[in-house]
Amino acid sequence: MTAAARRVCLGVAGVLLAFGLAQFALWAGGVDQAVFPLPSTVVGSAADMLRDGSFWTATIQTLTSWAEGLGIAVGFGVLVGLVLGTLPWAESAVRPLVEFLRPLPSVILLPLVLLIVQESHETEVVLIVLAAVWPVLINTMYGIAEVDPVATQTLQSFGFSPWAVAWRVSLPSAAPFIATGVRIAASLAFVVAVAVELIGSGMNGLGSYLVQQQGGTAGVVPLLAVAALSGLLGLLLNAVLMGADRRVFRWHHLRTAAADAV
Repeated sequence: MTAAARRVCLGVAGVLLAFGLAQFALWAGGVDQAVFPLPSTVVGSAADMLRDGSFWTATIQTLTSWAEGLGIAVGFGVLVGLVLGTLPWAESAVRPLVEFLRPLPSVILLPLVLLIVQESHETEVVLIVLAAVWPVLINTMYGIAEVDPVATQTLQSFGFSPWAVAWRVSLPSAAPFIATGVRIAASLAFVVAVAVELIGSGMNGLGSYLVQQQGGTAGVVPLLAVAALSGLLGLLLNAVLMGADRRVFRWHHLRTAAADAV
């Protein structure tokens, strides 16, 4: 069995063990099922949702907003990070602003952005961008800082401009760091997308689907079922991005493993 298959098997075993312990504890403890429903009840509700066409429509709507916001955040974050990483004076000038805006929860800006944009879908995309751009930007800057100075100095000695050096050396060398930033940004973007749909008015997606389901039953089971399905979807997205990262930047992971083994 390969190391990857072993990790998957251990992960599945851990989930099944946690499920069984929670099921037994809630059943044996005689707790109020309206407040703490059995995991099996949540799984049954999630299975019913998977057979509901409106759930899949909401999922596609959420993923559409997620993809649009993440794409814009990656493009903007890489471009700005490349500029700031290449020009130290610009990085020093902008760093305080970045550190001020980075921890700001984008969801709290929902009323302001909605007032300015005046369109639900575009508002959701803007908030996703505001949340997801920072991991990409910061990782791009760190990646540029880790570029081998000998490589950049060699190209400069041959008369290449700073932007040519950045395009030919800095950006390819920083690509593994950028990929890590994209993976982090993807998770943040998905969380923000569902949260905005949940609290926003006139939004479409998994968040609004949850509001509709919970309003019809007035229970916590639909909430937990949607949360579980959203978690599985986020896990799948992360696995896809991680697999692409390991395949595209296999040389980087092998070099890192070799350095750790020394």
